[in-house]
Amino acid sequence: MSKREDFIQVINTFKTVSPSITDVQRLGLLKQAVQNYDLSVDEASEILNSLGLMVTDEVNYLEVLELSLDELHNKNEVDIERRIDEAHNHIYGESLRAGGLPRKDGRTQEQWRNLLNQARETLIDPQKRREYLEILSQDKAVDVSLDNLTSPSEEFQSSEPITINTPNATAALTTPSENIEQPPANDIESLPNAIPPNLDVSTEMVLIPAGEFLMGSQEEESNHPKIDVQTVHIDSFMMDIYPVSNAQYKTFLMENPQWQKNSLLRIHHNGNYLPTWIGNHYPRGKEDHPVVEVSWYAAMAYAQWVGKRLPTEAEWEKAARGGLEGKIYPWGDEINVSMANYGMHLGKTTPVGKYTPNGYGVYDIVGNVWEWCLDEYNENATHREPILTPDGISKINNHYMDTNTNRILRGGSWASSERALRVAYSGWASPNFTYYCYGFRCVSEYIH
Repeated sequence: MSKREDFIQVINTFKTVSPSITDVQRLGLLKQAVQNYDLSVDEASEILNSLGLMVTDEVNYLEVLELSLDELHNKNEVDIERRIDEAHNHIYGESLRAGGLPRKDGRTQEQWRNLLNQARETLIDPQKRREYLEILSQDKAVDVSLDNLTSPSEEFQSSEPITINTPNATAALTTPSENIEQPPANDIESLPNAIPPNLDVSTEMVLIPAGEFLMGSQEEESNHPKIDVQTVHIDSFMMDIYPVSNAQYKTFLMENPQWQKNSLLRIHHNGNYLPTWIGNHYPRGKEDHPVVEVSWYAAMAYAQWVGKRLPTEAEWEKAARGGLEGKIYPWGDEINVSMANYGMHLGKTTPVGKYTPNGYGVYDIVGNVWEWCLDEYNENATHREPILTPDGISKINNHYMDTNTNRILRGGSWASSERALRVAYSGWASPNFTYYCYGFRCVSEYIH
């Protein structure tokens, strides 16, 4: 058998024991695939997804059964048991009627029914429910009163956001800072997802100067060999120095309920939107990590909300090169793990701004997370013309909700090989696709 087939056999054997894995186990399997079976991370991830092996240690059983704490609030045990059974039976019946149709979240119907049963078994037993909600409140950043099952408290919001004067920036968002002092534990402000009062709330940007640059590579840095190097002129523009963080994205969600996890229309994501968030709460301790598992549609909506947009592919590459010409990476022709987060060296995202910026002062432009770009991907293209013009940019921005063609991704991620971090390398995905290493940053026009 080929090594790919060997790895598939390993996963199938694993599934006979359990249809689900923890995130730590998933990373372990991906590392095995790379080290022992000569597969890329993307190939291994595709196998895990295609075989329906699901990550469950971030699953919220309340969400699985489409229940809220409000529905269980101040109810006696008989009423709670009845409501849980009603929810379980309804969703379980829908799954049975679906037959063998695969689910959009990657699970088989059998795996989904197993998860429904686990949720029911946990929530219907008073002691198990109490223990589960206690774990949820401690580990998932949900504010839960275990005595009376009250609904989550209103989140604390900083009353004095700090704004900076950047072109077209119409709203203040949070961005991470180091060594945040946490408020007292008995204060609502101590919620892990609260915005600490001393958190720098800004959208810092840097000027990318106008000029020509050589886009692409004569070598094998690009994964699109049909496209030659060409001279491209870019007008000056402003770019976020960091990818958009979880804290920033949360601010957007709180102001735009239609883009929240439980409200977003399925045509705008692939069923795996913000899966590690519990409602509007990002994972504990990740406020300054880049937001991931957001679709191109969601990235576009965020960008427009702050009066910005996504970068074109040419703008992204111009900024990534940092003023250098003909170099493989943003800082030259060499790379190691002290320069960027890649190659599963750390096995996760890192806080934004952890690594040294490039010559333009842009941080994390390669590694950590792939970044969505504005452009459509054309696999049959033999050149990059037309580079998006102002009219072309405006057309996409004005009609992005109607877009259904593949979009460009750039920069590689924490799980990517060195090759994907080359400034001429491009990836692509459908605009509704979400992935554990897809994020974004914004740009805006430079007003003289």
